[in-house]
Amino acid sequence: MAVILVVEDDPGNQELVTRFLKRDGHSVLHAEDGEAGVMAATAHLPAMVVMDLGLPGMDGWEAARRIRSNPDTAHIPILALTASTLSESVIKARDVGIDAYETKPVAYLRLMRKIEELVRVRRA
Repeated sequence: MAVILVVEDDPGNQELVTRFLKRDGHSVLHAEDGEAGVMAATAHLPAMVVMDLGLPGMDGWEAARRIRSNPDTAHIPILALTASTLSESVIKARDVGIDAYETKPVAYLRLMRKIEELVRVRRA
């Protein structure tokens, strides 16, 4: 399976997403803020990033921009995981280079379908 970076500051959400990913056989890396997420993406080149947008310090929007602007990490799919259901947020996510958008509370089957599709597309 794949190595997936989870960038999430809420311990409960981080644990839930990690449990889902491991249940499907993935290896998981963690970061708790945007800056650490960008550094981890650059250092480990994961198969994809699952990122909260409302992070402390550097938010997920800026972290996604930085991942996309680095030639070494620009190819890594990013899935936004956020509580915001506003259509403006979805549009902004696409504008900064986020590949998929999932709202909290997290639904296992829906989340895992999106992750599997993004990992499969990256491998192709």
